[in-house]
Amino acid sequence: MNETPRRLGVLVLGGPTASGKTELAVALAERFGAEIVGADSRQIYRDMPIGTAAPSAEQRARVRHHLVAWLDPGERYSAARFASDASHAVEEAAGRGRRTIVVGGTGFYLRALCGDVRLGGAHDPELRARLAREARLHPPDVLHAWLATRAPGRAAALAPADRYRVARALEIALAGERPDAPPETPRNLRSAGFPFVKVALDLEADELAARIGRRVDAMLAAGFVTEAERLGGEAVAADALGYPHALAYLRGWANRGELRQLLARTTLRYAKRQRTWFRHEPETRLVRGLAAFDEICALAKESLGWA
Repeated sequence: MNETPRRLGVLVLGGPTASGKTELAVALAERFGAEIVGADSRQIYRDMPIGTAAPSAEQRARVRHHLVAWLDPGERYSAARFASDASHAVEEAAGRGRRTIVVGGTGFYLRALCGDVRLGGAHDPELRARLAREARLHPPDVLHAWLATRAPGRAAALAPADRYRVARALEIALAGERPDAPPETPRNLRSAGFPFVKVALDLEADELAARIGRRVDAMLAAGFVTEAERLGGEAVAADALGYPHALAYLRGWANRGELRQLLARTTLRYAKRQRTWFRHEPETRLVRGLAAFDEICALAKESLGWA
């Protein structure tokens, strides 16, 4: 491989949950001799492989993965920290002469890594306390509507019921409006001088719904409910998609059929928001179906010089 470390380039692969990103990324990594950096805000956590659809042990044995199943479920994480951690992973791989594919469905993480977003200012205790008071006084949709007026793109990617992320996103948006708020400047691909190309899988709604249905069935068969019970409801990561529904099922609030329906419906709603996000993401090429592998290979050769 003749490229210098800074010119190896990075393939950034996004898309909605259950769209086939993991399998595609592994195949591409094997084709180009690349390593994979995960960009999923829940696959970063340990002990949650079923509910987060984390890369399997077999896939991780085939291709080296970074930022997957490495963080304690009780620890908080942020887009700024991800941008820094992922940039270091890319630099380390490049230092070994290895290309990198960043793959995941957390669009805000990918945007932070590419340097396409101004992250919020340093932690402001006064602002955070104010937002905590507002959250206690108002239902979740009020804060979500507030966020939509300040950062509509971020609001579109979050469910109103996702209290923590809505509050954090609102804190970032409001901090960014203050002229005295120093911006966070985590390392990212642009600042590190790595060329990159952004691609997103874009499936038709019917196909995505069918894939999600099959995933939910596979999760339940693999022991998702037991995994959720073992995790419990107190960990930071316990609000991940599907886990609250599994815990409600264990408390007798739903039967097995209702749980399956809830998981499929909630996951599809989330996937639709992700799909909307990536469709509106600047400089992102949308690819579909069986042609995705060949199309991305051609793009990597053309835009990054990968052979």
